[in-house]
Amino acid sequence: MSENKDIKNKENEEVKEQQRNAEDVENVDDVTFEGNKNKGGKNSKKKKTSSRTQKEIEELKEKTAELNDKYLRLYSEFDNFRKRSAKERIELQKSASKELIEDLLPILDDFERAIKAFEEHNLSDEAKKGIELIYNKLMNTLKKKGLEPMDEIGKPFDTDYHEAITEIPAPNKDMKGKVVDVIQQGYLLNGKVLRYAKVVVGK
Repeated sequence: MSENKDIKNKENEEVKEQQRNAEDVENVDDVTFEGNKNKGGKNSKKKKTSSRTQKEIEELKEKTAELNDKYLRLYSEFDNFRKRSAKERIELQKSASKELIEDLLPILDDFERAIKAFEEHNLSDEAKKGIELIYNKLMNTLKKKGLEPMDEIGKPFDTDYHEAITEIPAPNKDMKGKVVDVIQQGYLLNGKVLRYAKVVVGK
């Protein structure tokens, strides 16, 4: 009797052990399932975060390209403005004394007529040298400002530089259509015509 009871108790313990093992397996499966579920959620979250980051990078690249384009345009416009301003400033400096020099041209004409009169009438050489000295000083000062007298005798008549006063028979065939004499000296200021030369043309 006692033996049967021991056997029965042993069988009960084995059944209980099997039940505990079954419960442990179920618990392990539940944990694994929850772990896999949580793991899948993390991967999904990572994918979403990665996708959003990529989109932000693309947007930043577009903004950077746009800002770079605006900078290049602005720099180009400023550089053109700087060059244009520098050119205008140089032109202004060159022509700043134009009106004053124009007013001085008749005085140069008077000096030239005076020197020519001294030569034609054999007047005092000392007075002539004094006039030439003053004339040369004035002319050199004006040359530094860009004034340049035209040397026109023997050159073809050109309306861009000359104003024909009259025509006379040319002294030789080579002088036809060319400047035979200069009535009033022409001048250039920094390469541009300040006063046209009044000339006599051979025909």
